[in-house]
Amino acid sequence: MRVVVLASGRGSNFAALAEAQRRGELPISLCALLSDKRTAPALLLAENAGVAAIAIAPREFPDRASFDRALFARVAEFEPDLVVLAGYMRVIDPHVIAPWRGKVINIHPSLLPKYPGLHTHARALAAGDAAHGASVHFVTAELDGGPVIAQVELPVHAGDTPESLAARLLHLEHRLLVASVGLIAHARVKLGARSVEFDGRELDAPLRLQADGMLA
Repeated sequence: MRVVVLASGRGSNFAALAEAQRRGELPISLCALLSDKRTAPALLLAENAGVAAIAIAPREFPDRASFDRALFARVAEFEPDLVVLAGYMRVIDPHVIAPWRGKVINIHPSLLPKYPGLHTHARALAAGDAAHGASVHFVTAELDGGPVIAQVELPVHAGDTPESLAARLLHLEHRLLVASVGLIAHARVKLGARSVEFDGRELDAPLRLQADGMLA
């Protein structure tokens, strides 16, 4: 399965995918990493992994839609089967994303539908939540509102800060993303007409990451 990654920051989720590919755990080919930040550390990670690393600056375009069209035109050059938003911090124009239905996923640091958008760890703490987590979902026009494929949950500890919560969640995010991409690569998960389908059946609730790293 041909995969293109979009990232705005450090690229730790890209690194998790690359390492899983290297170990033979994922039947994927990482074709390219594209970023909206020319200084994003993710670009260097991609270069070091032998993956095409491309930066496109939004300020060089008159508006968001123009940038998104140019970005996805570059994405299309790699003929991906799947596009993974891995710490990509921009909202994509709905008209640009529409033709890619079922081919773009995002990893988001909350138990969606809770806390779409930014500052999810701080918002979970402010709400007094006993549990927090991360979700992988198909991308639609609605911000962090596409059908959820899978989630991972962890308890919120007394004394947690947004930083400590983010640090404890990060390695679980990596495992969740790798497992989710694996199911898509093996054609076990897809976006159906109404919802996510797993082994040919509609999911009533998101899959959950188990202790063994599998989704069930």
